[in-house]
Amino acid sequence: MLRKSDPWYIHLILYVVIVILIYLLIKVAIVDPKETMAKENFFKKESRTRMENLRELQILWEKKNKAYTDDITKLVEFFKTEKEVQALINAVDTLGKVEVDVKDENGNVIGVRDSIATKSKNPFRTLLGDDPSKPETQIGPGDIEQWASLLVYSPKSKNPYIMKVDTTTESDTVIDRRGNVIKVNTNTVTGKRWMVECPDGYGKIGDVMQDALKNAASWE
Repeated sequence: MLRKSDPWYIHLILYVVIVILIYLLIKVAIVDPKETMAKENFFKKESRTRMENLRELQILWEKKNKAYTDDITKLVEFFKTEKEVQALINAVDTLGKVEVDVKDENGNVIGVRDSIATKSKNPFRTLLGDDPSKPETQIGPGDIEQWASLLVYSPKSKNPYIMKVDTTTESDTVIDRRGNVIKVNTNTVTGKRWMVECPDGYGKIGDVMQDALKNAASWE
């Protein structure tokens, strides 16, 4: 217990210690949990957006190759080199004519004019990168190399996404007129279903077992 006779600097040191302890308590109890939650939300949102972009690439890949792939590297190269995919980024649909207000310099409506309404056909979404301290970062598919490189891994752990396809064996039995089995033809089909899963536990898209979950995200 302090006494009036104690030197002034003892009082000062104790006050400083109290202030530091209060600061640490606030940081541990309030500030740090908020920062941790903000980072976690950033990583979850970004990881899911990357998987959604992989889904769009898988859909385009399957349309061309009649099967899905379990090779993310091939998907990335497909995005970077396929002319039809790159053309899709800048393509638009014309929806028709619409009337648009004409305003003067003060913002007052002084008339209307016809305009052509369009809608982008770009199926890909903008990414935010790996740094949760810079949520304002915008990396669009037009930045081909950087955008494509981010699709390979989860932003939190930097571990690659887990991508799989199914393998199905189909049998065709040939029978003669008497019902005797002549032969059984088998055919192995790969890539009718696919799945991508986040290594950090932020969900998955698709399923290698069920057609009903094809291209379905676990968070949708």
